[in-house]
Amino acid sequence: MKKLLLVVLALAVYAGVSASTRYEVDLTRSSVKWNGKKVGGEHYGTIGLKSGSLEMKDEVITSANMVMDMNAMVCEDLTDAGINARLIGHLKSDDFFSVEKFPTATFVLTGVKKVAGNEYDFTGNLTIKGITQPLTFRATASTEGNLLKSSGRMVINRAKYDVKYGSGSFFTGLGDRLIYDDFTLDFTLVAQKK
Repeated sequence: MKKLLLVVLALAVYAGVSASTRYEVDLTRSSVKWNGKKVGGEHYGTIGLKSGSLEMKDEVITSANMVMDMNAMVCEDLTDAGINARLIGHLKSDDFFSVEKFPTATFVLTGVKKVAGNEYDFTGNLTIKGITQPLTFRATASTEGNLLKSSGRMVINRAKYDVKYGSGSFFTGLGDRLIYDDFTLDFTLVAQKK
């Protein structure tokens, strides 16, 4: 009986040591920046984060779920208010991200591979316009006290999400109206231990 009690206590201690720690993303201290390029130019800005949570076990992120608010899309490079509003309206339209039908985009982590130091290759499912595709990208992740910090860049092929406007994957002869399929999301996440 004494041995059984010791085994149970040892298992309880082991389970406590290897338990996951949950973190909630601080929406005010985190950011997602987008950049899209076309022949002869580019546009860039931010997308709001609606929610986010991560779990860490043995100093490695084991799960993550991020929700981006597509209605909180901002363009930062156009200073003329009217032109800026037209671009954002166009990006939210069915030509691009169909934001009225699909107001959020999500990323759900499915795997992590350590590269070196605090660098990792993260793999997950990115959903845009109701279409889910796998995505792998490199990012850093580290903890400081009760905070978990992560930053990296996602390179996304919009053609995989049926975002057709100005895309050479869907149309020919676009010339200088071509908009490149790849766009980037540079993210900085700050999450608080819960």
